Amino acid sequence: MTLSEAFEYQAISCARLGSPFMGQLFDLLADCWPEKSTLGRRFAAFSGDVGPAGASLPLRIAGGLHALVLSGRAPDLAAVYPPEASSDAALRVAVLSALSAHEAFLLDWVESPPQTNEVRRSAALIAGATVLAGRFDLPVWLSELGASGGLNLMWDHYALDLGALTLGASDPVLSLKPEWRGPLPQPELPVVAARAGVDLNPLNPANPQDLLRLTAFLWPDQPDRLALTRAAAAIMKAPLHRGDAIAWLGRRLTHAPDAHLHLIQHTVAWQYFPKDVQARGRAMIEEAGAAATYTRPVAWLSMETDGDMTGGIGAALVLRLWPGDVTLSLGRADFHGRWVHWTGSA
Repeated sequence: MTLSEAFEYQAISCARLGSPFMGQLFDLLADCWPEKSTLGRRFAAFSGDVGPAGASLPLRIAGGLHALVLSGRAPDLAAVYPPEASSDAALRVAVLSALSAHEAFLLDWVESPPQTNEVRRSAALIAGATVLAGRFDLPVWLSELGASGGLNLMWDHYALDLGALTLGASDPVLSLKPEWRGPLPQPELPVVAARAGVDLNPLNPANPQDLLRLTAFLWPDQPDRLALTRAAAAIMKAPLHRGDAIAWLGRRLTHAPDAHLHLIQHTVAWQYFPKDVQARGRAMIEEAGAAATYTRPVAWLSMETDGDMTGGIGAALVLRLWPGDVTLSLGRADFHGRWVHWTGSA
């Protein structure tokens, strides 16, 4: 995929995910990317897939531009960003000017891959946790792989509002209201006794620069995502560790206490692990599952792409339980948590 093709692909994808502004921005960049600039030459030096399945260069530069707006570094650019409406011509002038004037900042920014922490995915995690509450009357020892800023480790502090049923904290810091299809989940949640996460590049939401990175990769015409992220960041207290997810999990599995359910979760993270790392992780979890007992069970809850495009773009919700190695297909969820198509544990 060429860089121009990656911009065009990302334009279509973002528009499909409810961001017309990002579609407009990427169409513009596909047409007028400054190839001869230092930034253009840096992008040309990237090897391999530059699109969303690889280096994600379009999202890197879009995040950098949004960071300029959120940090107040580029008021002229902010003047044509949402909530302001802008013509293609005005946006083009402001973007090209920002790419030139803030090239040093952007060169540094794009060296790291996109990193978001889509808190609306917790809607699927909360629903999945109700299945555990119905099967095990045990507190949860929670481990998250690819935790980013740890916001989805805190799902028991949020509410899932489905109209006829509300799940979660009695005094939630935020409410998630996805479009819900299918039966309602069970009305109970387990108690989370302890939680921790791991990431190759964990971000601390209490650090202003890390919070800027978490929010800059959100899309400027979706202020609800920004508000949810900031609300979740304000209460994130779980420990986050830097390192290889599977090596960390190996240590975590050996320390899980008795009379607790060890819940391993990840959302749109596993797909980015190399194949050999996936195989190692799967074998490790299955080995721990084989040793599980009803007083020390293991659960593996994932929200990951599986290539199935029927019914719209989305991730599969899968829960594996031990002892017994039971696999439950719980439904599908939008990558950004806008909708959940729930089949439950039947």
